[in-house]
Amino acid sequence: MAADGSAHPKTPLSGEDLDRVVQNAHAALGQRQQADGHWVYELEADASIPAEYILLEHYLNRIDEALEQKIAVYLRRTQSAEHGGWALYHNGGFNLSSSVKAYFALKATGEDINAPHMRRAREAILDHGGAERTNVFTRIQLALFGDVPWRATPVMPVELMLLPRKAFFSIWNMSYWSRAVIAPMLVLAALRPIAINPRQIHVRELFVTPPERVTDWIRGPYRSVWGRVFKGLDSVLRPTLGLIPSKTHEKAIKAAIDFIEPRLNGKDGLGAIYPAMANVVMMYRALGVPDSDPRAVTAWEAVQGLLVHKDDEVYCQPCVSPIWDTGLSGHAMLEAASGPKGIAPEKTLTELRKASKWLRDKQILDVKGDWAVNNPNVAPGGWAFQYGNDYYPDVDDTAVVGMLLHREGDPANAESIERARQWIIGMQSRDGGWGAFDIDNSKELLNHIPFSDHGALLDPPTADVTARCISFLAQLGHGEDRPVMERALTYLRKEQEEDGSWFGRWGTNYIYGTWSALCAFNAAGVSHDDPAVVKAVEWLRSVQRPDGGWGEGCESYEGGSHGTYGESLPSQTAWAVLGLMAAGRRDDPAVTRGISWLAAQQDENGEWHEDPYNAVGFPKVFYLRYHGYKQFFPLMAVARYRNLESSNTRRVAFGF
Repeated sequence: MAADGSAHPKTPLSGEDLDRVVQNAHAALGQRQQADGHWVYELEADASIPAEYILLEHYLNRIDEALEQKIAVYLRRTQSAEHGGWALYHNGGFNLSSSVKAYFALKATGEDINAPHMRRAREAILDHGGAERTNVFTRIQLALFGDVPWRATPVMPVELMLLPRKAFFSIWNMSYWSRAVIAPMLVLAALRPIAINPRQIHVRELFVTPPERVTDWIRGPYRSVWGRVFKGLDSVLRPTLGLIPSKTHEKAIKAAIDFIEPRLNGKDGLGAIYPAMANVVMMYRALGVPDSDPRAVTAWEAVQGLLVHKDDEVYCQPCVSPIWDTGLSGHAMLEAASGPKGIAPEKTLTELRKASKWLRDKQILDVKGDWAVNNPNVAPGGWAFQYGNDYYPDVDDTAVVGMLLHREGDPANAESIERARQWIIGMQSRDGGWGAFDIDNSKELLNHIPFSDHGALLDPPTADVTARCISFLAQLGHGEDRPVMERALTYLRKEQEEDGSWFGRWGTNYIYGTWSALCAFNAAGVSHDDPAVVKAVEWLRSVQRPDGGWGEGCESYEGGSHGTYGESLPSQTAWAVLGLMAAGRRDDPAVTRGISWLAAQQDENGEWHEDPYNAVGFPKVFYLRYHGYKQFFPLMAVARYRNLESSNTRRVAFGF
């Protein structure tokens, strides 16, 4: 079987070949399980995070020369040969902010700015408006190095930390990731430290207009008239900042620290995401906290834990994904071990019991995180996305893990499942949907303030997370949960696109969202002939590629067509056939062709390969490549296809 797309069987896969595909994939995924039972794969973003890591070392004067040279290898490798800059995802278009950071980082490592690759990058940056047109986070980075004045950044006074929850600009109205990033950043903006920058590396050559002469730093994007209103407010507030009493200023800084320190999260770091963790490291330095202080030591170690070391290069992850990877891998392994032809069922179940215990131990049962601000009467019961992130459990992870523990069937899982069920129900928003980390985090106007030029300050309900919660509750089958599910199904119906697809907020993109919704409809007992289901099925059929697979690029978040790409991809093909099978179309020729394509792409080691990015952090701004998606989703798809062959009903019996 070819792994390069050159072989596409014209006849359906034989039973023997299908068994071999499942067995080889099961073995390959099983080998990736850790000794304690969990799985974890790399999670890659764009060049921004590795570049920011280099700049962090120079900010602190904690330069590891050998390490930085390996990160430089990664940055040079990911530079686009087509446009000379850096993209936000594989083969993507030029991105100004990512390119400025990567250029700055390479220059800091000693790259000759007249080298061909640096010259091409610089010319591309200048052709796109120069560093003065970068996004807010990049301009803050430049301000910390003295390359732009602080007036290049929007007004975000640290006094925001004093606002009560009911205040419009309160941090409690922002998403978890925004709170975690903003709190230490507000302290930095208040103190305005300057990087040590021992080599005195600056990037004035990247500005079309000298920074001191730029007068229009705040230029949108304006998503409505409110954007211009908030820009006007920014102009009014800016000259008044110096009038704030020093005691109030000091009180606000203390409030920020008091928010941060209970959430420092040990070696997993604030929010368990790189930007927040790096901001904490810089904040402590700005506050005069010695590097030897236990808080500073742990904060630095947390950042180090995100580095991925390879033989010749290193990059920095935005975070890690062990709970998510373990839940999804467990589903795939269990599917492969099920049915009359189950692969090593006893051994697989034994290994999954280890995974279940590991997951139970990771469940957050004692900490009421930030989510409790909007529902203090609900008991904790969720799982985080990372190894540890007690203040910020993830609804999506909790639903996926809950379904795995329920299907795995160990009585020891019962209490964990019930705690997860109660927490999920308590996290439902007023419109019937679920967000990823918060309840009713939907004050859309906040996405129009100058600071939110990325448009992702919030965590509103989304179709994919809502679908997962429906699937979880439906799989458990508690009759009293039906009203909760009906409200959620109504939400899903409202969110369906005109073409029949659903938007995928956390996975690329409409194929991911549509698969998620079809699983939910099936689990909830919605007829496979329901108009919404039929419309979704027809859309999936319409975007199948001639070779039998499916593909979708991140361009679909940027105005591109839904469900299309220049090549078929293992993860998207798996989502599509899983969605069609959930809709009762196991014997559809489209599914048969999709399974045959997956079989043809599997290599001799039982693995699949996929370079394009397959998920999203913030649409249009920050994309992700889950290295595990290309393995566990195809296994789940081919194993389910095989298992449904022996099913009398041909109906998927689980929520996922």
